[in-house]
Amino acid sequence: MALSSSSSSTTIFAIALFTLFLIGSSSAQLSENFYAKKCPKVFVAVKSVVQSAVAKEPRMGASLLRLFFHDCFVNGCDGSVLLDGPSSEKTAPPNDKSLRGYEVIDAIKSKVEEVCPGVVSCADIAAIAARDSVTILGGPFWKVKLGRRDSTTGFFQLASSGALPSPASSLSTLISSFKAHGLSAKDMVALSGAHTIGKARCASYESRIYNEKNIDSLFAKARQKNCPRNSAGTPKENNVAPLDFKTPNHFDNNYYKNLINKKGLLHSDQVLFNGGSTDSLVRAYSNNQKAFESDFVTAMIKMGNIKPLTGSNGQIRRNCRRPN
Repeated sequence: MALSSSSSSTTIFAIALFTLFLIGSSSAQLSENFYAKKCPKVFVAVKSVVQSAVAKEPRMGASLLRLFFHDCFVNGCDGSVLLDGPSSEKTAPPNDKSLRGYEVIDAIKSKVEEVCPGVVSCADIAAIAARDSVTILGGPFWKVKLGRRDSTTGFFQLASSGALPSPASSLSTLISSFKAHGLSAKDMVALSGAHTIGKARCASYESRIYNEKNIDSLFAKARQKNCPRNSAGTPKENNVAPLDFKTPNHFDNNYYKNLINKKGLLHSDQVLFNGGSTDSLVRAYSNNQKAFESDFVTAMIKMGNIKPLTGSNGQIRRNCRRPN
């Protein structure tokens, strides 16, 4: 059947529009097989460096996981947190004196560049390193979706203005913060389980161990020995304590068991189990490690898909600390 010129042009326009939609949507899709042909050795390269770093200092696994979280929550997973500079995200209050592991990312980048120069983004390296850190410390394995490109600028103002939840956050603030990034309350509680590894600075938990009532008294006193009152501005504000005092170097569900016993180190930890809407999830994860791991993986994949730069956006930085 022949088409009139008007209906023909309408059809052509609709096809063109649909083609553009497909191109746009496909360019924004991350893929588990993104480097299958372009850099098949990327995973071996990343894991070897992470494994060495974690063997030297188990806490580094938590630090690399946290780097990825802080990257994704500020304008998406774009490697911007890795950029140097006086007004970089690194120097924003939530990150300054707190984030670490940049040298490990540098070492990974150098190794990956040897294998396939100019192919793998710093943003993707951060994503793979986070997964490997979890797995090496006894947590679950998952296939990381890849294809992110790197930002050419950092976002100091955004990182300083509440995009990152603080250790003093209330439950409602945490839920709202994660919801703003397309993550549910369930995702938030599962991702908080990352605190089953790593340590926190005295400055971030001092107020809780001296001022709060929903805390085990013996647990509080034990923490106070290493974190004196009014430590702000003194060297002791940088003293650290494990976020999970039971198994600080093993990725398990003890974090949730601690919360039930009022032994969460941070205020933002304990609010997850304090008579609120997330209590049931904490109980569920404390009783079922497999359920926690499954939901953690789901949430990590969702978090890794926050506003990635793909296609021709951004660049593949040759050095993770500066744009090309």
